[in-house]
Amino acid sequence: MKEHPRSNPRGVAWAALAVGIFAFIFLAGKLTGNQASAWQIVWLRYVGGLATVGVWWLLSRAGSAALRTHQPQVHGLRAIMGGLGGAGAMYAAANMPVVSATAIGLSSGVFTVALGVLILGERLSVQQYAAAAVCLIGSLIVVIGKGAVDGFEPGLALPAMVALGGAVAGAFESLLIKRLARSEGMLVVLFYVNLFATLIFALPALLDWRSVSLAHLAFFLSLGPIAIFGQSCNIRALRHTDASIFGPVHYLRIVFGMVFGVTLFGETISNGALIGAALVLMGGLWLALSRRG
Repeated sequence: MKEHPRSNPRGVAWAALAVGIFAFIFLAGKLTGNQASAWQIVWLRYVGGLATVGVWWLLSRAGSAALRTHQPQVHGLRAIMGGLGGAGAMYAAANMPVVSATAIGLSSGVFTVALGVLILGERLSVQQYAAAAVCLIGSLIVVIGKGAVDGFEPGLALPAMVALGGAVAGAFESLLIKRLARSEGMLVVLFYVNLFATLIFALPALLDWRSVSLAHLAFFLSLGPIAIFGQSCNIRALRHTDASIFGPVHYLRIVFGMVFGVTLFGETISNGALIGAALVLMGGLWLALSRRG
C-alpha cells in the first residue's frame, strides 16, 4: 500500500472531525431517553455500518479481492477494543453526569500518548509535550468548572470504572487503527471492523435487549453510516500523523460536549469553561503546527 505523506495539520484536522462525530454518537442513549442499553446501541450501530460498507463494496464493483486481508486477528482485536470503548462511553454517559463521564473519557488521550511512546516507539518534541499539556490543562479547567469533581458520588464508582476501562480500550484501538491504516485499504479496514463487531457483540446486545420504538431503532441504525464517516476520518488522521499526536486531539471531546450540551440539552457555559475550551483549542492548533522531535 502506498505510504501517505506526513502532515500534522491534516492529521489533526481529520482527528478533530472524528472526535466531534463520535462525541455525538456517544450521546445516542441520552438523546433517546436511555431507553436502549449500551450494548444494544453499539450493536445496531455496527449493523448499520456493515450494511453501509456492503453497499459501498457493491457499488465499487471491486470484487472479493478488494476485501482480502492478511491481518484478520488485528481487525478482530480492533473490533473488540472499539466496541468496548463505545459501550463504556455510552454506559457511563447514561448512568452518571455527562460532564463526569466525559472527564474520565478524556484519559483516553493520555493513554494513547503513553502507548504510542512505549509500544510504537514514537518520539515527541518538547514543543509537542507542551502542547499536549495545554490540551490536558484546558480540559481539566472545563470539567472542574462544570462540577464534574464536586458532583461525583460513591454510587457512581461502577460507571466511573466502566468509563475508565472504555478509555483504555479506546487508546488500544487507536494503536490498532494506526497499524491497519498504513497497511490496508480504507474499504478493508472499515469492512472487517464492522463485520467482526457485528458478530462479537450480537450476544451481549441480545442478552441486554430492550424494546424500543421503530423511530429509535432507525436512529440507532443510522449511527452506522455516521460512524463509518468518523472511522474513515480516524484512518486518514493516523495515516498522516503519529498516535501520540492523535491522542491529545481527543481533548477536543470536552469542547464538542459543551457545544452539544448547549444546543441539545440547554446547558449553560461558565466563563471558566470558556477559558478551558480556548486552551484546548489552542493546544490542538499548536499540535497541528508542531514538528516531530
